[in-house]
Amino acid sequence: MTSMTYGQPDGKATTIRKTFSRTTAVSIGINADRAIVWALLTNAADYARWNSTIISIEGDIMADAKIKLKSTLDPSRTFKLHIKEMMPEEKLMWGDSMGQRTFSLNKGSVNGVTFTMHEKIGGLMFPLFANKIPSFDASFEAFARDLKSEAEIIQKSSR
Repeated sequence: MTSMTYGQPDGKATTIRKTFSRTTAVSIGINADRAIVWALLTNAADYARWNSTIISIEGDIMADAKIKLKSTLDPSRTFKLHIKEMMPEEKLMWGDSMGQRTFSLNKGSVNGVTFTMHEKIGGLMFPLFANKIPSFDASFEAFARDLKSEAEIIQKSSR
């Protein structure tokens, strides 16, 4: 999927609500090498340092692995996620039985990449609890801003 599927890479989240699902997405341009962004996305132990939306991630982010994630959206809950797909420096996908989050890196500007994150949650029982799930928009926007900031700092320091 390209970032254009989800609008412009302006860092603004969009959410599409349906009866049995909800999809939230954000895209942002990052002036850094794809390898730098990928390293940040795949280093579980470092997430809480640079990402204001993550409390912790336990485990290794690698193909077919399982991780435990704690988010600021619901600090009392630990999400047990499975790494479903990894295409180095292109795509990372994790999820559980209720949802799936995909991170994509596409060629962006001359000196950077376009980062896109989208998550679809839902299922047959989704209408019963959909109103109890908080909006992801602000969290997605913060995630994208934090990733951009950290990657660009690393890029500048490596020159």
